Amino acid sequence: MHCAACAITLEDALRSVPGVQSAQISGASHRGQIVWSAKLTRPSAWMCAVERFGYKALPANDAHAHALRRDEARRMVWRWSVSAMCMMQVMMYATPAYLSEPGEIAPESMHLLRWASWVLSLPVIFFSCAPFLKNAWRDLRERQISMDLPVALGMVVTFGVSTLGTFEPQGPFGTEVFFDSFTMFVFFLLTGRWLELRMRDRTAGALEAVLNRLPESVRKRLPDGSWVLLSVRRLQVGDVIEVLPGEAFAADGLVLSGQAQVDEALLTGESRPLARQAGDRVIAGSHNLSGILQVEIEQIGASTRYAQIVSLMESAAVSKPAMALMVDRWAKPFLLAVMLAALGAGAYWWPTDPAHAVMVAVAVLIVTCPCALSLATPAAMLASAGALARSGVLVRRLSALQNLAGIDTMIFDKTGTLTRDAFEVVRIHTREGVCQKQALDLAGALARHSLHPVSRALWSKARQQALAEGRLPDLETLTMHDVGEQAGQGVQGVLRCSAQEDMQFRLGSSTYCDAPLRAGHHLQVSLADASGWMASFELAEEVRPEVARVVRQLKQLGLRLKVLSGDGHAAVAQVAQAVGISDAQGCCSPQQKLQALQVLQVQGHKVAMVGDGLNDGPVLAGADVSFALGQAVPLAQSKSDFVLMSGQLDVLVSAVQRSRQTLRIVRQNLWWSAIYNAACVPLAVVGWLPAWAAGLGMALSSLGVVLNALRLSKALPDVLAIPDSAHPSS
Repeated sequence: MHCAACAITLEDALRSVPGVQSAQISGASHRGQIVWSAKLTRPSAWMCAVERFGYKALPANDAHAHALRRDEARRMVWRWSVSAMCMMQVMMYATPAYLSEPGEIAPESMHLLRWASWVLSLPVIFFSCAPFLKNAWRDLRERQISMDLPVALGMVVTFGVSTLGTFEPQGPFGTEVFFDSFTMFVFFLLTGRWLELRMRDRTAGALEAVLNRLPESVRKRLPDGSWVLLSVRRLQVGDVIEVLPGEAFAADGLVLSGQAQVDEALLTGESRPLARQAGDRVIAGSHNLSGILQVEIEQIGASTRYAQIVSLMESAAVSKPAMALMVDRWAKPFLLAVMLAALGAGAYWWPTDPAHAVMVAVAVLIVTCPCALSLATPAAMLASAGALARSGVLVRRLSALQNLAGIDTMIFDKTGTLTRDAFEVVRIHTREGVCQKQALDLAGALARHSLHPVSRALWSKARQQALAEGRLPDLETLTMHDVGEQAGQGVQGVLRCSAQEDMQFRLGSSTYCDAPLRAGHHLQVSLADASGWMASFELAEEVRPEVARVVRQLKQLGLRLKVLSGDGHAAVAQVAQAVGISDAQGCCSPQQKLQALQVLQVQGHKVAMVGDGLNDGPVLAGADVSFALGQAVPLAQSKSDFVLMSGQLDVLVSAVQRSRQTLRIVRQNLWWSAIYNAACVPLAVVGWLPAWAAGLGMALSSLGVVLNALRLSKALPDVLAIPDSAHPSS
């Protein structure tokens, strides 16, 4: 695929297949995402629809896909080499005609030079131009249009007119031949396309690097202690594998023996190697840098963190920003306009000089092809998304980069976002007749059913106390039934004391448990039974060390900052004041968070939301742009546009700056494409732009767009330009 029209053609072909529910094709990344009903169709059916248009569909991470891409690049180099050699020879034969005065070269000699140029042009038209001609024939057969159709028409017309001039020197086209222009613009087109291919692979390199990190085979330990080599697809939970230095981990697992340094940079954004030894966990796709490890498999396939990352990145690779969608909609009408413009220019010049009229039409066909226009937005977006991915920020939707550049307000959740998601129970208050041990056991039994950081802290504290007192088996058997969680409020469940008696408990916010709110700055969680309030737990939390610096830098970028949290007003105000945010609101339910967000949007603000918890799902979905931390629950990640895999907030500043730089470069690319067409089309129409110059202009315009986009592929720290010393007021 070489333009937006190709992507539109494929999407239309796929959607016409019964059972295909949706199809997204990206002309920039050459990737697609197809959703179909297994009851109505099979993959072979819609793959045939793709092949009917001359394309071949393969799974994105299939080994054959990489081999085919290498073969394609190799064939392109051969075609480029043939065109280069023939172009140089043809130019050598054309030079005497340009430099000599009329009559200095005998007609027989000039005719011989034309014949030699024609012979040297044959490999170019039949070998080097083969992809253009094949795609153009496909377009004509299927009554479609793509960028290759006007290009192929220009090639065929130029070669045909020059051939007629060679065979019939006295005919209407015998005054001049254009083999030099023909071979030169083919060479320029192939040069631009080859460089475009190389640079596209580089801009999408982060996605390819992540997709290809799993090994094809692993060494598995058999029950008798021996080792056998088997395919990674045959691994099962509980298997023990051996990972040597330089190899990647095939699945998530627990290290049983050995000690090594592990590289998790592409998966978590952690740039430094991490030490892993017996008892530590490793994740699929990370690399073993030193030492031999034996790992017990805990997660395989789609349940691994690696698979979730790949899924997020693949969704970004096929998504289309609003600017790209606009260009896509105009791609086919623009190509039709190009064909009509070329026909009109040729008709205008035909009465004066038929040969010149044909070359004017060819120049118009070539110079106006919308390669640069269709690459302007997706090339920049993919380059930026690749750089963000290498720094631990996954972009789930490319359109979010465009939206992020326009935000003026950023909202933070508190628990697990501004603070670490690890809490410590520092104080327990109970009603009369309830001992602290009993209250903690009951709270832990309920909390073990929730993923909220507060719940994890309560369950951990209950287990630690029970273990110290030798009561851990008793605590493990304390089971709550019919447990339900109300997002942003708490959990409730039933403890079955006997066949006739059930006791219902609630654990959560003070309002949820009808508990008195005690004075203090610590986070408070309450436990209640059928009689009302039973106990309150005060939990201390630690503010992330980087938050104050991030807040200062975001303010310097002109953003308004706000905290919305379900925790108590006092705890929220204390954390907000500590990090430098003056606008903070506590005791917010998920609905109240969403309402506060919508109020800001009604006032005309563009709002970004940063959160990590289950109760952040609605507000993450409603925000103009949303960030979820890497340890966020799956629902929060599914609603977000960006996922911070490292769990660190430092990259927020870089992401905002990178989005603004991306939008600037997209606009530069679009302006460059518009100026190029505005300048070159009139020159081609009036006959001042020869075919070879048109080919050169087309290749350089595409190359310039991609080179400009490659500026975004640098690592994120290169973008940072905000000093830490300044501390603007809140």
